[in-house]
Amino acid sequence: MTNLEVHAPAPAPVDLEGDLASLRGDCVRMVPHWAPPERNVSLPVSPSRIHGVTVPPKSAGLLEAMSDYGD
Repeated sequence: MTNLEVHAPAPAPVDLEGDLASLRGDCVRMVPHWAPPERNVSLPVSPSRIHGVTVPPKSAGLLEAMSDYGD
């Protein structure tokens, strides 16, 4: 029979009533585990590739009546 007993170090006690300093310390320790998302730059899309967009005539008329830079 195989002995599956593993001896790992005991986890550090958790302070559930910590103060702001301990919370900041926890965050500092977690920073190496967080990675910023890859920057995703959107490129312009040709109008000929846009399909299936419909605008009700009433809304189109309202937009057409608006000035380009606001009133």
